[in-house]
Amino acid sequence: MPITAFYAALLALLFMVLSVRVIGFRRAVRVGLGDGGDTALLRRVRVHANFAEYVPICLLLIGLAESLRAPMVLLHAMGVLLLAARLSHAYGVSRQPETFLFRVAGMVGTLTVLGFAAALCLFAALRSGG
Repeated sequence: MPITAFYAALLALLFMVLSVRVIGFRRAVRVGLGDGGDTALLRRVRVHANFAEYVPICLLLIGLAESLRAPMVLLHAMGVLLLAARLSHAYGVSRQPETFLFRVAGMVGTLTVLGFAAALCLFAALRSGG
């Protein structure tokens, strides 16, 4: 599954950046667990957690669609959209005051990938007799 692997690798790098942002800020404000009431830390934690909540299922569905021989152009479109959506969400939520447009665009993009990938898998599975 080379297409899924490519986007999974790019998203893993983004996840690492988000992780380092949380770890570094935790050290700076000396908060080991939770957010310590610091809204900037809370935003970083939520960006990281939201990524962890949505990206794995999206990648799983894209990978399943690839294994079911979905068209390459659709797989790349979902991969690009997911990456752009997660960057947009991270940017929007990380700002104080929040850049709501980027947050919303990020979630709409993520949910679009989630729904489209699920529908593609369902269609492909049914078509192949699954």
